[in-house]
Amino acid sequence: MTKRVTVSLPDDVAAYLEREDNASAAVADALRARMDRAAATAAMLRAVGIDVTDDGVARVRGKLPPLTAEQRAENARRRDMLRDGTWPETDSAAAA
Repeated sequence: MTKRVTVSLPDDVAAYLEREDNASAAVADALRARMDRAAATAAMLRAVGIDVTDDGVARVRGKLPPLTAEQRAENARRRDMLRDGTWPETDSAAAA
């Protein structure tokens, strides 16, 4: 099932979509990637013992500064580790 939606985009993003053979697919792929990143972030936080709730997200939304390029790169590295199954296991003996 599909649904038609109308959105306003910055000129550079609109220009990119105009060059795409299938703009709908490009937008859907980008939004799915964003959804996957949110799920991966929640998984990373759960992996270190932090339970992310909708109430908690709503409470801090807008209170934190935007991520830097370095922080986004580190998040991507960690997301890839989770996806690839290479996230290091917590070993209390190794940490001591």
